[in-house]
Formats: sequence, C-alpha cells, structure tokens
Amino acid sequence: MDALKKGFSMAKEGVVTAAEKTKAGVEEAASKTKEGVMYVGTKTKEGVVTSVNTVAHKTTEQANLMSETAVAGANQTSEKVVEGLESVVASTGLVKQDELENIKGDLTKQEGDVEKPTDAGQ
Repeated sequence: MDALKKGFSMAKEGVVTAAEKTKAGVEEAASKTKEGVMYVGTKTKEGVVTSVNTVAHKTTEQANLMSETAVAGANQTSEKVVEGLESVVASTGLVKQDELENIKGDLTKQEGDVEKPTDAGQ
C-alpha cells in the first residue's frame, strides 16, 4: 500500500511539474506572439505613412503640372484670339493697318514699363 501511495504521489508531482512547465511555456509563447504582432503592426504603420506621403507628393506634382499646362493653354488661346481679332478689325476696315500697328506698339511699350516685383521685401 505504501508503494502505491508513493507511486501516486510521484505521478501527482510529475503532473504538477508538467502543468507548471506548460504554463510557463504558454506564457512565453504568448509574450513572443505579442512582440511579433506589435513589430508587424509598427512596420505596417510605417509603410502606410510612407505610402500616404508618397501619394500626396505625387498628387501635388501632378496638380502642379496640370495647372502649368492649363495656364500655358490659356495663354496660347488668348494670343490666338487677339491675333484673330486683329485680322477681323483690319480686314473689315474698322481700324487701318498702320493704326493697328501703332496700338500694338503702344501696348508692347506699356507691358515693358510694368515693374517686376522684387524679393527685397522678403
């Protein structure tokens, strides 16, 4: 009977020891899993921030290109309209050709007289 008690006692100790080691192993695994998840989350966040910044920068570049193109197109269109109006005015006789040349010359002089802004005020 003592042998049975001693055998059961040893078995009980073995189960308790195994349970404690299992608990410690599970806690360590949980800790490592948490560290891994936090690392992946941090790297993902960094990647998203970088991606958002890249997209914002590219969008700004494209918007600037579009606005420059629109301004250039508007300038070309206005020049063609003015040329067309000059032709119409000259061909209908509303203004004589030499008067038209004088007007154009006066406008060119006025544009040249406009002062350009300087950086001195900054």
